[in-house]
Amino acid sequence: MMALSQHIIVSLLRVLALGGTLAATIVMVTSHDSFHFLGFTFVANFTNSPTFKYFVAVNALVSGYGIIVLFIHPNNLGARRVLLVSDMVVTLLMDSSISACIAVGEVGKKGNNAAGWLPICGQVSKFCGHVEGAIFAAFLASLLYFLILFYSFHTLLNNFYTLKS
Repeated sequence: MMALSQHIIVSLLRVLALGGTLAATIVMVTSHDSFHFLGFTFVANFTNSPTFKYFVAVNALVSGYGIIVLFIHPNNLGARRVLLVSDMVVTLLMDSSISACIAVGEVGKKGNNAAGWLPICGQVSKFCGHVEGAIFAAFLASLLYFLILFYSFHTLLNNFYTLKS
């Protein structure tokens, strides 16, 4: 009974994390805006930045991983160890993409006077709003993966100490 309840909790966390990564991917891919200045049209979308492309790729990859893992029932210790390591890799990838996006977003929002980069969010506020929403969804998914990691560590260590006793 305890194993079933643990599986249900982890599965629920995984479904919620999957929702966050899917939402982040969809919102970022559909984000676009444009503005006109002196007869020129400037278009802002995620493909303009390698950082945003990386963010989309990581979230799409993690979404695919999340779907696959939902169908795996870790019955033995070996499967739980593999899931633990892969969950850790996925969490770190998500954290790196979120951090990079936050850095680029901050420059887009406030600019950088020392480098001469002007803020753009005043001109493409719809795009910046979508980017913020995607980052927020991915951040929530990352927090859920951290919870999954802590729960998996706890379960694995409990099983380890139970076997030793």
